[in-house]
Amino acid sequence: MVGTQATAATKASPSLLYMVKQVELVVRSHLDELVKPSGITALQYTALTVLERHDGLSAAQLARDSFVTAQSIADLVRSLENRGLVRRERNPRNRRELLILLTDAGRELLARCAGPVRELEERMVRDLTAHQSEQFRQALSKAWQALS
Repeated sequence: MVGTQATAATKASPSLLYMVKQVELVVRSHLDELVKPSGITALQYTALTVLERHDGLSAAQLARDSFVTAQSIADLVRSLENRGLVRRERNPRNRRELLILLTDAGRELLARCAGPVRELEERMVRDLTAHQSEQFRQALSKAWQALS
């Protein structure tokens, strides 16, 4: 009987992968709603934040760091460029490569979104202590490193 109860409890608990995906989907949904008034998507917002941290990336690197395919980054960058949020320029060390850079308009958009995005993050961890929140951040970082 004890073994049966343990098996039933195991079946009732979702896997960590499932739980991570649930969090990702709900965060993306909320993030889409937050950035929608600015005329961008959550994926575009992510790409802009990547450039805010590491400006002047190649399309391939921006795609990797933004969690999109190399094929979809071209459309994403074109859309951001048409809105004046990013610009492309030749890499001075490799004239065949274009680097993607954040414009002042892109920085301003990120600044406008910063408060609401911070509030979303705070809402996500509001039932955690500051210590638990930091442990959560470290655990996520270690999980990402283990799979990268």
